[in-house]
Amino acid sequence: MEGVEEIVIAGAGLAGLATALGLHRKGVRCVVLESSATLRASGYAFTTWTNAFRALDALGVGDKIREHHLLYERLVAFSASTGEAAAKVSLKMQGKSVPHEIRCVKRNFLLETLENELPEGTIRYSSKMVAIEIEEEGNVKLLHMADGSTIRANVLVGCDGVNSVVARWLGLPKPILSGRSATRGLAEYPDGHGFGPEMLQFIGQGFRSGVLPCSDTSVYWNFTWYPSPADGDAEESVAKMRRHVLARLTAAKIPAEALDVVERSEMSEVVSSPLRFRSPLALVRGSICRGGVCVAGDAFHPMTPELGQGGCAALEDGVVLARCLGEAFAVGGHGSAEAALEKYAQERRWRAVRLVTAAYVVGFVQQSSNPAIKFLREKFLSGLLARVMVDMADYDCGKL
Repeated sequence: MEGVEEIVIAGAGLAGLATALGLHRKGVRCVVLESSATLRASGYAFTTWTNAFRALDALGVGDKIREHHLLYERLVAFSASTGEAAAKVSLKMQGKSVPHEIRCVKRNFLLETLENELPEGTIRYSSKMVAIEIEEEGNVKLLHMADGSTIRANVLVGCDGVNSVVARWLGLPKPILSGRSATRGLAEYPDGHGFGPEMLQFIGQGFRSGVLPCSDTSVYWNFTWYPSPADGDAEESVAKMRRHVLARLTAAKIPAEALDVVERSEMSEVVSSPLRFRSPLALVRGSICRGGVCVAGDAFHPMTPELGQGGCAALEDGVVLARCLGEAFAVGGHGSAEAALEKYAQERRWRAVRLVTAAYVVGFVQQSSNPAIKFLREKFLSGLLARVMVDMADYDCGKL
């Protein structure tokens, strides 16, 4: 149909770019609409687990990511109360078909790598979608943009984040506030940081913190906690937030080298952000796709960060979605777009339910101040929780 884009993807985050690159590999053209003027790399870095590297390999960029990021050998979880290691888990163990592979990847590097593999002009920046309607003739989506223009599309993929316009159009309920907030930063060590190839977690005292080397010269950190009136105006500025984090970590038994990472780091312009998740029940009952429209990434399954699987699951979504749509749109393809999206939804729904549920439960146990849970966490549960993280990453979304 003249003047109609076959596939439009809203959002140039991990899910959007992964879907676009997967479609490109399948020989299918698409357009990506990004509301900002450039790629958005907020969050600095994210843990890229075995399942994410399987997805990146399917997209043909896995080795480019490996080349610049450290491979972890172990995960060590410390008690913030005692300063002692509560659990040590080897990450050299074998997965279902290949050894486990976990690295902390700089977000901007990954997004730029995905973008550079796409044909020029695929991404349209400063293109914010604000509303969707279905044209009376046929099943064409009319996308209303913030600048007053419109775009017509046969298929619309919503990768537009936790406040997704597409998810709202599908009728999915708003994500739920978890009651916790998170902040993060990245520290650079031009002469080397001295950390080993390991993920460090500090759990208890009402917070969860992680220190994760990205490369020989950069270290990412994160801190999640339950905000309270006693925190005052900590979230008003970067300086106040840094002081708040350092005060909480210093009051606990956190080693000096971990404190140094926070002290010297660059922090996000978004000083802290509330952690949201979509109810697993909403994912079971809700519409992930309808009438040639679907969601992926945080627009689909926002989750709390304890498993480190939000970005990884977004990459999985991209591969599965591109594979399903490729069957309908590639040269010699067969089937309808709506059937392809239904197949995608069927494959991804229960994976998302398991990840969201596990992340919430792990976070509750890790940060609970209940004396009984605290005792069980420090004596028995820390190792179990660490293994849950590894086991949830032992997943293969398949090839394109």
